[in-house]
Amino acid sequence: MSAALVVGTQWGDEGKAKVIDYLSAQIDCIVRYQGGANAGHTVVVDGETYIFHLIPSGILYPNATCVIGNGVVLDPGAFSDEMEALKKRNIDVMGRMVISDACHIVLPLHRIIDAHRENSAGSKKIGTTKRGIGICYGDKTMRIGLRVGDLSHANKLRDRLGHILEIKNHELVNLYKLPEVSFNELYDSLLKFGETIRPMVKNTSFYLNEKLASGKTVLLEGAQGTGLDIDFGTYPYVTSSNTTTGGAIAGSGIDFRYLKTVTGISKAYVSRVGEGPFPTELFGADGDKLRELGHEYGATTGRPRRCGWFDVELVRHAARVNGLTEIALTKIDVLSPYDTLKIGVGYKRDGVKLPAFPSDGDLDGITVEYEEMPGWKSEIGHVLKYADLPKACCNYIKRLEELCGVPIKIVSVGPGREHTIALA
Repeated sequence: MSAALVVGTQWGDEGKAKVIDYLSAQIDCIVRYQGGANAGHTVVVDGETYIFHLIPSGILYPNATCVIGNGVVLDPGAFSDEMEALKKRNIDVMGRMVISDACHIVLPLHRIIDAHRENSAGSKKIGTTKRGIGICYGDKTMRIGLRVGDLSHANKLRDRLGHILEIKNHELVNLYKLPEVSFNELYDSLLKFGETIRPMVKNTSFYLNEKLASGKTVLLEGAQGTGLDIDFGTYPYVTSSNTTTGGAIAGSGIDFRYLKTVTGISKAYVSRVGEGPFPTELFGADGDKLRELGHEYGATTGRPRRCGWFDVELVRHAARVNGLTEIALTKIDVLSPYDTLKIGVGYKRDGVKLPAFPSDGDLDGITVEYEEMPGWKSEIGHVLKYADLPKACCNYIKRLEELCGVPIKIVSVGPGREHTIALA
């Protein structure tokens, strides 16, 4: 059959989970392909709010299988807590979860090192969630990581973990002046976790390609956004994985020829959490107003998000990097109170217009060219058809479509499933 991909076009928090939930109704397998428990995906169904960190948000559909792909770094504690929380809400997880045996494991020492480095970085801090994600990915690259498949073999786990702790405890004690991590306690907990998830563990690349070959549908779900991609984002203020289409192929192992649709999720404005450049950011009372209107606080950390006007160059960059076939525009209802809306349509540096989003992510000294458009000054959360939206709202959507060069196929006018308008 075919695979579809949902990817963030900005700095994360674009509302991907809601669109994934909307698209998952007719999907057989939903796959998370990168990131870890640092992501927070919020879905509202029938007035109930669900927040997902590792488990794909498609788990709310009882006939869907959810897959954690090889590109994800799996935190045993966070995953267990998430499974237990869903079980308490009568959502079956055990029978519908598949985990790649090639997933790397986030260890307690990763969180310890992450927090220590971030807390001691001063003005150079990245703004991580301190969940150990980047440290785990670093160990993966250094080839000293622990993988899900290692947990099924007691002797292999003992040898592998012993080697890892020999290296990491030396780092903890001598570089960071922190206590060592105990082998026995960690070994026992990992062995127990391995037994718990054993029925879910598979070669997921083989599994997914078999499903696709047999006519099943697959939806690939990313975390964060293009502006946080380790290669194509605003380095070093990025996440530790490839959030983009290339990361989806590498992090799931599917044959790229199955991928037919790439949906880019864009807020009708922009937000960013943590450190890093943000050309269209609003400050002071203006930024506070947009944050409160959009309830812009991190689902994982609760941190207030920085907010600003829609940035066309950022989304154009995402369109090129990801090969977007369509855009889903979210949270446009948040802009309803405004008399006038601004759109960032281009970048200048030293008075010279830049042809594109800088490939090195360096946005220092950037000034933004803006267009202004009239607002619609009316609530739109009740609107179910595009034709019933205020004319000024439709004009705003059409202008974004023209500027970004990608058709807008979905518009979200509120948090619930029912607040979703599909455009022809």
